[in-house]
Amino acid sequence: MPTAPRSLVSPPLFAAADIRIIDRHWADTHPETSLMERAGAAAAELAGTLASESGAPVLILAGPGNNGGDALVAARLLALQGFRVRVVSRADPAHLPADAARAWAAWRESGGAILADIPPAQRYSLVVDGLFGVGLQRDICGEDARWIAQANGLDCPKLALDVPSGLDSDSGRIRGCALRADHTLTFLGLKPGLLTADGPDHAGELHLDTLGVDPAILPATPGVALTQLETRHRLPARARNSHKGLFGHVGIIGGAPGMVGACLIAGRAALRQGAGMATLGLLDERVAVDYGEPRLMFAVPEKLADAQLNGLAVGPGLGQSPRAHALLETALAAPCPLLLDADALNLLTGDAALVGQLGRRTHPTLLTPHPGEAARLLGVSSGDIQADRVGAAQRLCAQFHAHIVLKGAGSVIAHPGGRYAINTSGGPWLAQAGSGDRLTGMAAALLGQGMAAGDALEAAVWLHGGGAAS
Repeated sequence: MPTAPRSLVSPPLFAAADIRIIDRHWADTHPETSLMERAGAAAAELAGTLASESGAPVLILAGPGNNGGDALVAARLLALQGFRVRVVSRADPAHLPADAARAWAAWRESGGAILADIPPAQRYSLVVDGLFGVGLQRDICGEDARWIAQANGLDCPKLALDVPSGLDSDSGRIRGCALRADHTLTFLGLKPGLLTADGPDHAGELHLDTLGVDPAILPATPGVALTQLETRHRLPARARNSHKGLFGHVGIIGGAPGMVGACLIAGRAALRQGAGMATLGLLDERVAVDYGEPRLMFAVPEKLADAQLNGLAVGPGLGQSPRAHALLETALAAPCPLLLDADALNLLTGDAALVGQLGRRTHPTLLTPHPGEAARLLGVSSGDIQADRVGAAQRLCAQFHAHIVLKGAGSVIAHPGGRYAINTSGGPWLAQAGSGDRLTGMAAALLGQGMAAGDALEAAVWLHGGGAAS
């Protein structure tokens, strides 16, 4: 039965190469049981619940690979349920993979027809997309692109099998064009591309069916979907006999003239996330109180950068002046967890001395770039970052010896050692000025309260996406 991924705790993410390994292992160890039949049955079951009650036929788009075979099995089973089905395919049955060829033959033997094109001016109760799955290695063009455009224009629900056709299952980038599905039924495990970049906009509501495969035989993967907070993401319950000194003193440095609000937002978020004390080191020293949150304390930033703190964040509204550079240099020597955001990241760009100092830190470091900042740090374009968000986050992690969150649709959190998570909370409402500053304050507060650096970053990202600091 399909499962809603958000009901699972940290489900693993499988790259296309992992799925091929699983398929081969299953075929070798279970030659009598076809995963394609199971996938097609799951697709038919879900399709039957999604098709409108108009009585119009279900349109099945079947491609030249195993994804098309899944769709053909679904077509046969839907027809047995009494649905009118129209199968459209240009695949040559002589060149189909073995399982897909058997699905083709079974559909034809059941009396099913194969149409060479989508019938014009026809209404449908549902479109089932089985054109291209995780094996897509090229940009879609020509007749395939035309079919996808036609399907996108149809006024009915659209169900993609495994991944929407045209979506790269590893990266979430669009290969030429892509189906915009209302639902995606993905098989065996979640794919990174469904959760980041363009994936969330094209996959619609996700459904996962493991097809009855024992999780014990699945390959180990470095990635998980951050669907819920685990125990490691939660601070222990506070004793009644507590005081502010038990919950960390957090410093936040930034707030150059004209950008003070960024630092105030971060400080407020730190207090709301439970920091015992939060002190701001503003470069604009005309501001000495936050009337919206008078619990915030203020200090000369040079003194704060050198103070004894439980966590330090540098960057919100910092600017790139010589003074800002000197403050960052001092902060890199801080004997506590350090979070760098915004202009602190821009100051690192191309500065070998600062980068070297960062690499020599013995306390945890967290970097929170958006794609533009990540591009500058890696010396590439923002398009390059977005084309492989997981890879970009992992490269940043290796280069700067830090925990990384690459912000954006499906924020990617990468950790030293190769482990990564893709966040599933959040949405376009976070695309506004100050959003990243809130995240900085939240993560700094969790660090200050003693949460492990990687766990604090994941927890802050997930809570931020849920509006916890809004």
